[in-house]
Amino acid sequence: MRKAYKFLLRPTRHQQIALVACLEDHRQLYNAALEHRRTAYRRAGVTVRYGDQSGEMKPIRAEDPDGQGRWSFSSQQATLRRLDKAFTAFFTRVREGRTPGFPRFKGRGWFDTVTWPKDGDGCRWDSQPEHPTAAFVRLQGIGHVRVHRHRPVRGRVKTISVKREGSRWYVVLSCQDVPTDTLPATGAVVGLDMGMASLVTTSSGEHMDNPRHLAASAERLARAQRNLARKKCGSKRRRKAVARVAALHAKARRQRLDGAHKAALALVRDYDLIVHEHLRIANMTRSASGTIEAPGRNVAQKSGLNRSILDAGWGVFLTILSHKAESAGRKLIAVDPANTSRTCARCGHCATDNRVTQAAFACIACGHTAHADVNAAINILRAGLALRDAAQAA
Repeated sequence: MRKAYKFLLRPTRHQQIALVACLEDHRQLYNAALEHRRTAYRRAGVTVRYGDQSGEMKPIRAEDPDGQGRWSFSSQQATLRRLDKAFTAFFTRVREGRTPGFPRFKGRGWFDTVTWPKDGDGCRWDSQPEHPTAAFVRLQGIGHVRVHRHRPVRGRVKTISVKREGSRWYVVLSCQDVPTDTLPATGAVVGLDMGMASLVTTSSGEHMDNPRHLAASAERLARAQRNLARKKCGSKRRRKAVARVAALHAKARRQRLDGAHKAALALVRDYDLIVHEHLRIANMTRSASGTIEAPGRNVAQKSGLNRSILDAGWGVFLTILSHKAESAGRKLIAVDPANTSRTCARCGHCATDNRVTQAAFACIACGHTAHADVNAAINILRAGLALRDAAQAA
């Protein structure tokens, strides 16, 4: 299987300056290639493709040895492929009738990753294996950068990426042929109901807490944003205020990821089959503002609900759960969540009145009472087992 490893970099001051320069030159390359495509089509009706732009890199590197010429040619090709993928996705959306979203020029805060497509071509992982304690990655034009390797790397390193997140730098390794860590069978199955009071409620009655990391830092974030609003555009103090707001958001994101990993690992260790809701989170968090002709209703309430859903991190949790389940040899089934919260798990009666409150369920047909999320999780598990049996029968 294929797996990614993400490690914190510990660059020196000169290496950090070189990393910033590398990122900036690749950003300028991306923008120049985008302008080349736009101008060629607007003036001559000519479509410029990746192969054309890649072939022009050799004279560009020769004319600018202290700029574009000092970086790896492979990493520059990866940046041009990134632009080509953006155009491919744009034309796909046009054909499918979706909102096109033409590729945009990248500002300084919107280009944070440089990729080397092959280990050994302009980069080298574990470039100083003789070092007794630390790990290093060698990057052309930057040098041997120290890596905080907090876990061993398994498999064969395929691609290496360097990513900037706020004031931190990370290296991301994409590895092939990673052995799976198949866990012993437990014979247990479980259904999961996603929520905001509890991140996950299982069909066995267990509730996993929703820490609400963004809400916990809301007061500090509000102060930082008010401070940012008072700063003059383009000033050094504004850049510092922007970094402060970004750091608070980044911390909440890291906390959310850590909680999702721990919760997913606990479920994968205990259950052979995990059934969850197939949630369309993008649709659930769509704005209710509407248009000028047809303004939406309860916009403020819907905005708060959207914020709570995104703070819970359902999508992040389900993505991590699917990866861990694949690695451990567990089976994951997604089911349609329609009516699972209003159907009685005992008699099957479905009615809106069954849901007394957000937490209480009382069937008006048979009188069955339970926690509403536990009742929904049981229904989700039954739907998943039915899908599994139907697939096995076929």
